[in-house]
Amino acid sequence: MERRAAVKFLVVDVGNTSTAAGLWTDGAVTRVSHMDGGILGDPDGMRKAVEKALAGLRAPVPAAVASVVPAADGPWKKLLESAAGVSAALFIDARTPSPVRVDYPKKSSVGADRLADAAGAFDRYGGPVLVADFGTALTVDAVTADARWIGGCIAPGLPLMRDYLAERTAKLPRMKFGGPCPKIGRSTEQAMRFGAEVGYRGMVREIARTLSRNLGVRFRMVATGGYAAWSLRGLDMPVTVDPTLTLHGVGVIAKEAYGWKR
Repeated sequence: MERRAAVKFLVVDVGNTSTAAGLWTDGAVTRVSHMDGGILGDPDGMRKAVEKALAGLRAPVPAAVASVVPAADGPWKKLLESAAGVSAALFIDARTPSPVRVDYPKKSSVGADRLADAAGAFDRYGGPVLVADFGTALTVDAVTADARWIGGCIAPGLPLMRDYLAERTAKLPRMKFGGPCPKIGRSTEQAMRFGAEVGYRGMVREIARTLSRNLGVRFRMVATGGYAAWSLRGLDMPVTVDPTLTLHGVGVIAKEAYGWKR
């Protein structure tokens, strides 16, 4: 019996704070690069990330991009059109075929990252599932057992909260993330870290519990994004942290959209 060729895609997640790129191979995401500033701030870095993902491949592969930064779409299209290892480029939106159906009044308003999160979470964990993405904003999206994306919530992310405090107050510094959470704030920095970590855990807990109660569904919860692991330390409810979930979802949608059935 002839062994089938692996299905491969270049997958890209363009966010407001950072951009990630990697190689999706039959559901596994490898060769991942994370870059702050993205293509608008570091075009050479993005080109190197693409080259890293495509290095050594015998034939060009299709690309799929989930972007929430419209100004970056043009530069990304130019980069992918000029990349020797890319055969086609797909920019995901609510019209793109996906194994998760968008059940939402205004489909065009749904961000590509949230669509990818939903597809990736359902593919890896099934439904019903809540997927929380800890980026510039915190998004929490609900996917039903029959693979419908039905909405969720958007809240300020940790970077926004930190930057707003620093910009709008005279004496509060720009807090650094990381390190142990203090039992109580005994300095300005500790007080801010306590508020960010403990307060964020409380917000996530209340969002998840309220969505479950409102919808009468017991959801599994999955988290992704650069601040997920730090934000959820000590959370008193089960949650799976999956760092490559969004890129995986981009690949899942790409497979459906490109009609790759083999």
